[in-house]
Amino acid sequence: MLPKGFTYLKDPRFILSMDYLTSHNFMGRPAAGYKEKICILTEEAAKALILVQNELDTLESGYCLKIFDAYRPTEAVADFVRWAEEPGEKMKDHFYPTFTKPELFKFGYIAKQSSHSRGSTVDLTIASLATTNADPTELDMGTIFDFFNEKAHTDNPYISDTAKKNRLFLKEIMEKHGFKNYPLEWWHFTLENEPFPETYFEFPVQ
Repeated sequence: MLPKGFTYLKDPRFILSMDYLTSHNFMGRPAAGYKEKICILTEEAAKALILVQNELDTLESGYCLKIFDAYRPTEAVADFVRWAEEPGEKMKDHFYPTFTKPELFKFGYIAKQSSHSRGSTVDLTIASLATTNADPTELDMGTIFDFFNEKAHTDNPYISDTAKKNRLFLKEIMEKHGFKNYPLEWWHFTLENEPFPETYFEFPVQ
């Protein structure tokens, strides 16, 4: 059972990528604490995210939210720290080409304590279902998720006009429904009125 105040996001309109359950992330392996491909959030954050999707539905554009990560157990955050001390940089070219592992902490891309563990932070993008492809296509945001570089800063001026427009679209619709963006990562949003602003949870994602 989840702690009181938390819920599973089961709305079928969302695409659950949940990258830390897989090897497709900056570590190149699953993170500790992720047991199932599910999305857990506080009830308040989940309700606000559903309102975002409801508004996307009104646009009749085939847009849906694709979620990379949501609630993150403290066990996973500690695993990030352990990874930084491990030899080798398997995913450096793909996710952090201009930084060393320690610099990711120094410059704020990875933290030793994460707002995700409070349950009201979500990493996400917008995907389009209105394509000829079988799978939804992510809107062009200028970088991939978890690309640790200045190009991922939300207001970076050196990305394409299309990416600027899409980032602004995502930021504005999320802010409209109570979320605040982390300026270094266009994909990272925290509910402003989060219910557990000082509590970091340990239970696994299952």
